[in-house]
Amino acid sequence: MDSLHSQPFLESLPADWRVPVLFASPHSGRSYPPQFLRRTGLSEIAIRSTEDAYVDQLFADAPEFGAPLIAARAPRAFVDLNRAPDDLDPLLISGLYGCRPSRRANAGYGVIPRLVGRGRRIHAGKISRAEARERIAAFHAPYHARLEWLMNECAGRFGEAILFDCHSTPREVLKPSAGTEGGIPGVVLGDRFGKACDLSIVEQAEAVFQSLGITVSRNTPFSGAYISRRYGRPAQNRHVLQIEIDRSLYLDETAVRPGANFRSFRRLVRQAIAGLVLIRGAAIPVAAE
Repeated sequence: MDSLHSQPFLESLPADWRVPVLFASPHSGRSYPPQFLRRTGLSEIAIRSTEDAYVDQLFADAPEFGAPLIAARAPRAFVDLNRAPDDLDPLLISGLYGCRPSRRANAGYGVIPRLVGRGRRIHAGKISRAEARERIAAFHAPYHARLEWLMNECAGRFGEAILFDCHSTPREVLKPSAGTEGGIPGVVLGDRFGKACDLSIVEQAEAVFQSLGITVSRNTPFSGAYISRRYGRPAQNRHVLQIEIDRSLYLDETAVRPGANFRSFRRLVRQAIAGLVLIRGAAIPVAAE
């Protein structure tokens, strides 16, 4: 068995989990199966354009501040961890009789994507239903099993769980929005318009980024997808706040590699992590009370 299958995600646990917070990066995977690359007609740069490239490295310091970090290894072009496991695309996957695809799957961006950015097709033909199921079983299922365990463990320890679901987005899709005074937001915070996260957490997270000189918008153009829907239950003290970062702040988007500002921006993210983990103050584990 190859290393990708034997280790389908990366996890960094703190020596002392002392805050009701965890971080996740479901779209930064960059371990491409060789057989997958052999079948695509896209260049390496084109196939990688769908990654939230190096977001896992931006948030790698989270365990130092007492919070776990879980990150994908499989790339988003291979299997999308921020889609429901049954979000299947009949234009890509053969044998889906009677399937009613979602809006995202119809657009080519289901759990097994048909397209990468700008409508570029990953493969010329279809894949089998068995192959789609294998990808979901090998990578999607274990990632979510672990993320669910982490959420349950966090809620059990602290009485509350706050998941910061970390992403990045091409600058070209960002537009000025209300609250940015006409500027392009550096960070978009998504709480599904209040359905996934308590407003006080959103407000404090926004203040953390703004204190670092980063312009913030809420829910525009991204409010959250499958992960936010599945795990965000504020009434049960389980919160998900999606963080979308403008890639141009840290990435050479053309070459899909860390840009000239990567190190300085990572230091800025480190400061943001330090603020985000303290949103609920100095947490005391429930078991220690």
